[in-house]
Amino acid sequence: MAAIKIGLLVSETGPAGLWAPSAWACANLAASEINAGAGMLGRSVELLTIDAGPTGSTAALAARQAIDIDGVDAIIGMFPSYARHPVLNAIADAVPLIYTPQFEGLESNPNIVTTGETSSELLGPAIAWLMQTKNVSRFFLCGSDYIWPRSSFATAKRIIRDAGGIVTGESYLPLDHHDYEASFAAIRATRTDVVLPHFLGLDAVHFHRAFAAAGLASQALRLASAVDETVIYGLDEDETENMFVTSAYFSAIRSRNNGAFLERYHGFYGDNPPPANAYGQSCYEGLYCLAALADAAGTLKSRNLRAALGRARQLKSARGTEMAPIAGGRHPIHIARVDGFDISVMKAM
Repeated sequence: MAAIKIGLLVSETGPAGLWAPSAWACANLAASEINAGAGMLGRSVELLTIDAGPTGSTAALAARQAIDIDGVDAIIGMFPSYARHPVLNAIADAVPLIYTPQFEGLESNPNIVTTGETSSELLGPAIAWLMQTKNVSRFFLCGSDYIWPRSSFATAKRIIRDAGGIVTGESYLPLDHHDYEASFAAIRATRTDVVLPHFLGLDAVHFHRAFAAAGLASQALRLASAVDETVIYGLDEDETENMFVTSAYFSAIRSRNNGAFLERYHGFYGDNPPPANAYGQSCYEGLYCLAALADAAGTLKSRNLRAALGRARQLKSARGTEMAPIAGGRHPIHIARVDGFDISVMKAM
């Protein structure tokens, strides 16, 4: 019986390209585990990597070619939000799309299943926790100029306002643009307590390096929802002062699920694989989500998969505490402090 072909659509170039190695490593581990078990719909899984490229257009073309030329039966997508709608328009309901990274939320297209945390889930608890524990109230918002930062900041502004805080400023920069002087001047002038930086991948590395070099790390806290181990390892130890991060997954989380995942991950790849992180792990989660939905629905048709949401349970996950979490379900959000290269989890919500 022919294998089920699954395309892993990730950006290998551009600011998001730094996550490609961990995305492939985690997805490949999931595929290997699924094949060592009962497979998917009783068939083995063949995983193909697809480069989404640096734009929405390149991602859409790559997805369509994967269907028409490579014959993929499903796509696991871990690419920036600016490419999500172009990809959806390109593939329609030809194959299911499991979209795995954190994102801004508010996605209603019936041909997609999202497994990542939304900005509301990430920012609500984190902003409230910072305001209560650090006695801060003045927030500056800055990020890359596309849908994820802009929609996330619309959410953040409501959260901050409702909590009695103040938004001191808001600025956006094009992708691959690294001149932050105007933003830094505004942060200083407005006596900002907390900066919410929403920069993508390598752009986040550049921002946090520049932030520390400008002497701002000791003056304002940073709260980031897209800074993970891969980004942190691109910084120097002294560039993470007063940095807080929020996510549903960190490799430092102590839980039965994560401990078992990390043991399998390092057992499969050895001592020096790409660092386990939220974006890579999301691809592991995506394959298990697809497998659970397909087995519950008895098919890979998009409409049937969506009908299985809420009743299908995954065999494995690195997130949460349930041994068999609901496919596409929500997971606890963790707030952590970055200490040099270490992530110290402060609270789970």
